[in-house]
Amino acid sequence: LKYLPDPPLPIKDKISTIATEVYGAASVSYSPEAEAKIALYTEMGFSALPICMAKTQYSFSHDPNLKGVPTGFTLPIKDVRVSVGAGFIYPLCGAMSTMPGLPTRPAYYDIDVDPKTGKIVGLF
Repeated sequence: LKYLPDPPLPIKDKISTIATEVYGAASVSYSPEAEAKIALYTEMGFSALPICMAKTQYSFSHDPNLKGVPTGFTLPIKDVRVSVGAGFIYPLCGAMSTMPGLPTRPAYYDIDVDPKTGKIVGLF
């Protein structure tokens, strides 16, 4: 068992370590949005949080078409988000979708049945 570096490393160093030592990437690239978020989270004091990578389950890379254990690729980080309450930072690798949070007011408040027509209103 080989542990990855301790959380006190800078965010980019932690991402790079995971990308190269676990996933087999040659390098990591960052979108301008990801760069800005890393700077913001570092400034806010969140850089000591551990990293949980969000990527496709179909490959060790960001690309679901790269089957098996590809090596030598560049891992693109499109965005970086933080779950402060849960205590981790999660970079989004490639074209990654995430589930939206729930609104503060549930949509069912606006759904009803029109008593005159019997039709459902407020769905769309």
